[in-house]
Amino acid sequence: MPAWTCPDCGRQFGRVRQGHECSPAMTVDEYFSTGPPHERPVFEAILGRLDDVGPIHIEPVSVGIFLKRAASFAELRPMERWVAVAFSLPRRAQHRTITRKVNNYGGRFWHVANVRGPEDVDDALGDLLVESYLSSPEP
Repeated sequence: MPAWTCPDCGRQFGRVRQGHECSPAMTVDEYFSTGPPHERPVFEAILGRLDDVGPIHIEPVSVGIFLKRAASFAELRPMERWVAVAFSLPRRAQHRTITRKVNNYGGRFWHVANVRGPEDVDDALGDLLVESYLSSPEP
């Protein structure tokens, strides 16, 4: 259960009155109706890796898809030839798709994986996403 739902846009957040761009989330089908064709297979592969971890709130907005537990634990943002999959961990991790500098923010390390297709969502990246979910705040 989220800590707060914005009364104006209906989006869910981990902190009460969390700052955000107040615009309603779309449905998954609305979101993918205008996106690049490589994006939905990556999304489906990631959800497949997270099937058994627990409840996930999926929030499609204009810039991408936020995957939330109590707060966002991963974000998928479409690029021209890949999907930038950002996630946080309590440690630095490595994977062949993590090509950007890993940033420390508030005691967590933000990673960005450039995922070109569902085949890039292998066991190792799937394990990192599960770890991100499990290490994120509980509702």
